[in-house]
Amino acid sequence: MKKLLLSAALLIGSSVCHLGAQEKTTAAGVPLVKLNNGVEMPRFGLGTFLQGSNETCKQSCLTALRAGYRHIDTAHAYYDEEGVGEAVKESGIPRNEIWITSKLWPTEYGEGKTLKAIDDMLARLQTDYIDLLYVHQPVGDYLGAWKDMEKAVKLGKVRALGISNFDYNDEMWEAIMENSTIKPAVLQIECHPYAQRLEMRKKAAQYGIQVECWYPLGGAASNGALLKDPLINRIAAAHRKSPAQIILRWHIQEGLSVIPGATNPDYIRENIDIFDFHLNDWEMFRIRELDREQRFFHSTLEELERAVWNTKL
Repeated sequence: MKKLLLSAALLIGSSVCHLGAQEKTTAAGVPLVKLNNGVEMPRFGLGTFLQGSNETCKQSCLTALRAGYRHIDTAHAYYDEEGVGEAVKESGIPRNEIWITSKLWPTEYGEGKTLKAIDDMLARLQTDYIDLLYVHQPVGDYLGAWKDMEKAVKLGKVRALGISNFDYNDEMWEAIMENSTIKPAVLQIECHPYAQRLEMRKKAAQYGIQVECWYPLGGAASNGALLKDPLINRIAAAHRKSPAQIILRWHIQEGLSVIPGATNPDYIRENIDIFDFHLNDWEMFRIRELDREQRFFHSTLEELERAVWNTKL
């Protein structure tokens, strides 16, 4: 019953979200969300995890920007921020029309330490400011990092702050909420039709925090499970769209933000081609029924901590 009530509440929110005429969009039709600090963010973007190299990332970002993307998600740990910066410069698109997100690694956390890491990030991205800055993992002195991140906002170096992967336990969530002057504007977590994360979405909604989804299509670890799902394929055939486009459209109509990653130019262009159709209420309901809280990234907090401290940037 609790799950059904959560689904109903989120259904009401998503119904408001896809009324179309009431929602501001980019020139490519990507809806904008007003974050809890008043800044507007495109709800669809390119994820750059596992791009392989700065040159590959640069070409992926250029393909995306030419296709209408205006949101790029990177991180220090992805080793491709330089490629993002080069693409933004080479695109010829004004910087204020492109939303750049990046993430600090735990080795960069700490009051008096994180500000320098932000300056180094700005240099790699070749920009004067970052639109959205995350603490990438809930490991180490993230409260100290947050204090420096708040200073960076006041200095005009960052526009919005976010938390990534803060879904392991309530303690880390409450620590950020209770010890921050500037509240998180965005929460980035694994989220897709098989793991719709209703409880985390409810927690985020209480603070006006936008949920952004990584692994929106299930990721490589899923072996294409979502893309092979019979229901999603039937809906795709009815709309003459690909299964990936149906899943991404579902995310958008749910009111979520989504950053599918790709290096193949055809997939990059296909992924954004989702703003010329709508899923009806019955299709949305049926996809919601697929929720089984089946996540494809499996790591305990202890395993995450070991991986973090063994990573040298």
